[in-house]
Amino acid sequence: MKNKLVTLIGGGGFVGRYAAQALLHAGARIRVAQRDPRQAWHLKPLAAIGQMQLVAADVGRPDTILRAVQGADAVVNLVGVLSGDFQRAHVDGARAVAESAARAGVEALVHVSAIGADANAASAYGRSKGQGEAAVREAFPNATILRPSIVFGREDAFVNRFAGMIEKAPVVPVLRGGTRFQPVFAGDVGAAVLAAVQEPGRFGGHIYELGGPDVLSMKALLRWIANEIDRSPHFLDLPDSLGALLAKLPGTPITTDQWQMLGRDNVVGQGVEGLSALGVTATPMAAVAPEWLVRFRKQGRFGRRSREQAA
Repeated sequence: MKNKLVTLIGGGGFVGRYAAQALLHAGARIRVAQRDPRQAWHLKPLAAIGQMQLVAADVGRPDTILRAVQGADAVVNLVGVLSGDFQRAHVDGARAVAESAARAGVEALVHVSAIGADANAASAYGRSKGQGEAAVREAFPNATILRPSIVFGREDAFVNRFAGMIEKAPVVPVLRGGTRFQPVFAGDVGAAVLAAVQEPGRFGGHIYELGGPDVLSMKALLRWIANEIDRSPHFLDLPDSLGALLAKLPGTPITTDQWQMLGRDNVVGQGVEGLSALGVTATPMAAVAPEWLVRFRKQGRFGRRSREQAA
């Protein structure tokens, strides 16, 4: 990868940070294409002088994407939204990136999608991800498609969000507590991106579903988080009828589309290739998450030690 140029579309986001770190460590040069390049300034300390450049680009404006990928050896599309205009971000934007990469003669394209991507999914998110994959394959047949499960890491908006809720609330409502997840470490997703970029001849044209070593139900995940931050809230299982009603109300922490997504397990499919096929060893949550979850404990990093001594 030394001196290879990789364009990261949407590289200033959460997963982009880890993809950038993996690529830079391997000696690649990266061009981070962000609608507002200021959102990627935090990546600068990761790079040596001349190893990174920031450019303005918007998947809604294909001409800016084409400029961002010109001269690149590889392109990684990291653009994704959890609400808002799914068609623009996941379908039209994905098509614009793939068409631009093909037009620029890029050697490798990695498209980061999501487990549950399906043009016939119940949720608009899942449908748009599935339609986006189809658009990518049509424009760039040799693209590598990565489908991560829920991604966790120091800056995530999933594990940290629930930890913040459990920290403050004596009663924590649980929606669809039996839905299963297979959380994957952001660093492992970054390593998967690097592997796909390095060997397009081996991994190109394939779909990989990325999940960690642990498969947990929603309720089990919440209990694990509570244990890690030394909290003992009461978990209240809400019936589906109430959950569906809450999702329709304005100002609630879940949208109707996210409620529909919870109706389907978010785990690696049976017989589908994953991290191991890309040469990446999956990292358990217990190996890394306690390092940053410590901030949610009553006594910070000394809270667990005090409890263990008392026992």
